[in-house]
Amino acid sequence: MTVPDKNAVKAYLLDLQNRICVDLAACDGKAEFVEDTWTRPEGGGGQSRVLTDGAVIEKGGVNFSHVTGNEMPASATAHRPELAGRRFEAMGVSLVIHPHNPYVPTSHANVRFFIAEKDGAEPVWWFGGGYDLTPYYGNDEDCSHWHQTAKDACDPFGGDVYGRYKKWCDDYFYLKHRNEPRGIGGLFFDDLNQLGFEQSFAFMRAVGDSYTKAYTPIVNRRKDMPYGERERNFQLYRRGRYVEFNLVYDRGTLFGLQTGGRTESILMSLPPLVRWEYDWTPAEGTAEAELYTHYLQPKEWITC
Repeated sequence: MTVPDKNAVKAYLLDLQNRICVDLAACDGKAEFVEDTWTRPEGGGGQSRVLTDGAVIEKGGVNFSHVTGNEMPASATAHRPELAGRRFEAMGVSLVIHPHNPYVPTSHANVRFFIAEKDGAEPVWWFGGGYDLTPYYGNDEDCSHWHQTAKDACDPFGGDVYGRYKKWCDDYFYLKHRNEPRGIGGLFFDDLNQLGFEQSFAFMRAVGDSYTKAYTPIVNRRKDMPYGERERNFQLYRRGRYVEFNLVYDRGTLFGLQTGGRTESILMSLPPLVRWEYDWTPAEGTAEAELYTHYLQPKEWITC
């Protein structure tokens, strides 16, 4: 069995964080990411990079973390008893981009590696990650491009990979209490180790490397579209769904808080401004209603 190369994974993730920040800052054209390095008493730390009030990006965060611990929390070992009594390391890059313009979708991406070790035993490890797109005013061209880029990343690893991880994404980014998806999906995978370390690592890299290829063309197409107060208010209303998902369901958020992670870095994914309206629904036939009737519906955006 190949021993996982933790140093190679960490080097890749740090490089990925840097490349994504360079690409997104160039796309914004005004602001730069500011870095905040942090440590945690329990072990490990990370570096958060945040861009605020740019020309295009209202708030964007690209976070690298590498946390370590001598024991998994009980909430984790209850579902994974093989992790009990093992020291662990979790490292990853996670990001969320909230644009100014309501015609530019919010995007999220995450790639991560987890390993739990114990003397005299084989390590338990896996990769996870993916990305998803949350439009406010949908566009078929953007949705197809997003999913085609995701499929292109998956295809070298098997013809069924994109379809499986697209469905997992659709199922995962779903607000059960609202009975609606968060957005138009993308990819989601977790517990990936069955390919062996080298191929599993290669797949994680393919996903990480394809994120800006999927997102920046959409940003560049939509960032200069005119909008007014109506569109802005709808964007802020829909951002509320983003907050609800992250605080109620998101695995990364829950794991970070349960393991004593840095709260500011964990919650950097939340938008700077948001609003809730009591029992509000858009008028039939409006562009706002189209988000629900056309885009927030189970759909195959490309021909596999």
